[in-house]
Amino acid sequence: MLVLTRHPGQYITIGDDIVIHISDVQGANVRMAIDAPRNIKIYRGEIYEAIIEENKKSATQPDNIDLNQLMPSKDDKKD
Repeated sequence: MLVLTRHPGQYITIGDDIVIHISDVQGANVRMAIDAPRNIKIYRGEIYEAIIEENKKSATQPDNIDLNQLMPSKDDKKD
């Protein structure tokens, strides 16, 4: 892990096409602006962890689900 000290107005580059600008620092809060290509997904840490957890839950679902039970039957459909 790389730990850096930056001040408002300074920036960090990652590779050739990602730039993290330090916009503002107020106490323990840091405001950053990130310039990156649209195909790069950027998530806050807690959102990323929630996505990973949800993917793990999905991966452990049983494979023997009867899809016919999930679909309404013709008799259940209303016109």
